[in-house]
Amino acid sequence: MRNLLTDVPGLTVGHATDLKLGSGVTAILCHPPAVAAVDVRGGAPGTRETDLLDPAATVPHVDAIVLSGGSAYGLDAASGVTSWLAAHGRGYLVKDIRVPIVPSAILFDLLNGGDKHWGRHSPYRDLGYAAAEAAGEDFALGSVGAGTGATTARVKGGLGSASAIAPTGHRVGALVAVNALGCPLMGEGPHFRAAPFERNGEFGGLGLPVPLPADGGGIHLKGATPKTATTIAVVATDADLTSAQTRHFAVMAQDGLALSLYPVHTPLDGDCVFALATGQATLSDPIGDLLAIGTTAAAVLARAVARAVYEATALPFPGAQPAWRDLFPGAVRGRG
Repeated sequence: MRNLLTDVPGLTVGHATDLKLGSGVTAILCHPPAVAAVDVRGGAPGTRETDLLDPAATVPHVDAIVLSGGSAYGLDAASGVTSWLAAHGRGYLVKDIRVPIVPSAILFDLLNGGDKHWGRHSPYRDLGYAAAEAAGEDFALGSVGAGTGATTARVKGGLGSASAIAPTGHRVGALVAVNALGCPLMGEGPHFRAAPFERNGEFGGLGLPVPLPADGGGIHLKGATPKTATTIAVVATDADLTSAQTRHFAVMAQDGLALSLYPVHTPLDGDCVFALATGQATLSDPIGDLLAIGTTAAAVLARAVARAVYEATALPFPGAQPAWRDLFPGAVRGRG
């Protein structure tokens, strides 16, 4: 187990990172195509091809999911991944034509100090292609890919991932780009809200603050740029789920954001969780197994959020938001 989304067999992940731009793209490729669903919350989502994920839709599987910075410009990233998949003979077959199915979501990172003066066309299509080209089972965390330019209320956001084995024996993984309006920390110190779910010191092993701060540590929001939010994620399992079951898997997994960020799902966030079911492992109890898998996914997603912030580094621009490691260097205990 790598403690990554790719612990679910059949998935690979690739990043394309542009530090001058202060942004990037993460591509999650499905080999073979996977059953998919999505749960979108908050008031400011940015998505592509999510209507295809309705259980009543005709196309049963997807070839990839794309997470990108760049706000609306970042939706171009899916075109780059689509081009890469088509070049490799992947996609929904219509006679002799393959049409890759690539839903995507974006976050807002346009005001983080990077050079966004790209001319007539944004670079996100090319970044999407590069992310697909780089996909593999091992991938970096922190200020990479879709998490490159991400921020939160108090500390730099980033790209995180985690995995676990559900009580049913099914594998569950999560990947998330954390760009929240709210805060992943509790109180004024270094403690992560996701601490009760941490495994093996993966984000410092600090636990919760003692005593617990009143009112949950207070409400911390992005100050000067409150409209620059949205946390986007992918959860996956090797369970053989129907489209309807995968949708409920996404709904349960979304709780992981509430366990690790506060506040969340606000009018200024476009929080979005995609779910993938790769179908290698059957269910012995359709209801009980789904309950266990979804509950596991919520905890895994919460851990991935904390890992994203723990592994993040500040962008190389004057006035860039400091990373958790910059604010609390004495709390760093090595990489999880």
